Amino acid sequence: MFPEKMLERAREVASFIAESDDVLIVTHIDADGITAGSIAKITLERLGKNCDILFVKQLGESEIDRIADESRFTWFTDLGSGQLDLIAKNLLHFAITDHHVPVSDDRRQLNPHIFGFDGSYELSGATTTYLVSKMLGRSLFAKNVDLAALAIVGAVGDLQDSREGKLIGLNREILEDGIGSGTLEVKKDLRLFGKQTRPVVKMLEYTFDPFLPGISGNEKGSIEFLESLGIRIDEWSRWIDLSEEDRKNVTSALIKLCMNSKMPYKIIKRLVGESYILLNEEEGSELRDAMEFSTLLNATARYGYHEIGLQVCLGDREDALRKARSLLQNHRRNLSEGLKLVDELGITELEHIQYFDAGDMILDTIVGIVAGMCFSKANLNKPIVALAKNEEGIKVSARATQKLVDRGVHLAKAIKEVAERIGGKGGGHSIAAGALIPESEVESFLRELDKQIGFQLR
Repeated sequence: MFPEKMLERAREVASFIAESDDVLIVTHIDADGITAGSIAKITLERLGKNCDILFVKQLGESEIDRIADESRFTWFTDLGSGQLDLIAKNLLHFAITDHHVPVSDDRRQLNPHIFGFDGSYELSGATTTYLVSKMLGRSLFAKNVDLAALAIVGAVGDLQDSREGKLIGLNREILEDGIGSGTLEVKKDLRLFGKQTRPVVKMLEYTFDPFLPGISGNEKGSIEFLESLGIRIDEWSRWIDLSEEDRKNVTSALIKLCMNSKMPYKIIKRLVGESYILLNEEEGSELRDAMEFSTLLNATARYGYHEIGLQVCLGDREDALRKARSLLQNHRRNLSEGLKLVDELGITELEHIQYFDAGDMILDTIVGIVAGMCFSKANLNKPIVALAKNEEGIKVSARATQKLVDRGVHLAKAIKEVAERIGGKGGGHSIAAGALIPESEVESFLRELDKQIGFQLR
């Protein structure tokens, strides 16, 4: 249940938005950000308001100055809480629906952390934005509950279901809205990408999170694995085409394979969990399963084609979807090549962290995803830090395991403090965070971050 104080704040934020007829939506360039921005745009258009969307990689002084020059009411979705003081200093009229660790509080901000909930896994940018959308739609479209499906895609895209193999916390309340509105269905299933769209052999071959010994990156190994189970398929057979018995046999065999490889239980547990099916989407399409939908959106945004992802969320099932599918193929190929590159570079271990420096060989927009996937083969007892060049300096993306968070690691706090100390900026969540730092300060950043994580683990 949402606490009453949080609902009161959602109503208050909604009232600020409702007062303006011209709104600029500013959102982040990932699946959570695209869905959050889409929910905001659909909601405002239903209310007859004029609105535009601005996508940003990060929100710094230059971006906030540019937004302030617009002199429009601004709705920040999936970002803003980490820059609230700067926003309040430069903008008179704004609202924030975000889930990242906030620097302070304000009546114009809805953020789960303020009410004692962890934005890393209990509420995402999209689901937080959805709550305000419901308040804005109290007299329209059954409180906008049809937008719950998009919100769940955003939460899944933010990996909020990865901790328990299902969505938990306040996200479940949003999920219930989707189920109640007839737009969502929950199934217990294998949690691998491509169940709707890929031939089973390719689904297994292209699975690197977790890394499946003898199968990941190995087409022949994938075929032999299926044949060993007596499963006869043609080259186009998808997971959804298999019988329930065959799906159960494959799942059991994969779990056994991982156990025999002495894979940590936490990783094995992630193989099976909840899948979220969008009932209004065509079966067999990338949009039918929330995991595939969110990956499709990431594939547009992280390559600078966020408008294509936006149009898909707004309902374009022709040109935008066709372009998004092409970008998705490229995205999966880049992730696979990124993992191979990390194998070649190696991961350097310090006392409390481990890192790899991709330079300009992995895009800064996807290096964090690659870092998270590396946990299937890296040291699970240390956060992994990835470095990549971009036009403004060095992009830092860090990931931790839930076990490390339970032991006291809070990446956002550590990275923000260290980055600001050397002239950079950072933020995020306890389990995933990022920063932008000067290229000349990489060594000192890694050294100080190693110390900071060590302090947190005491």
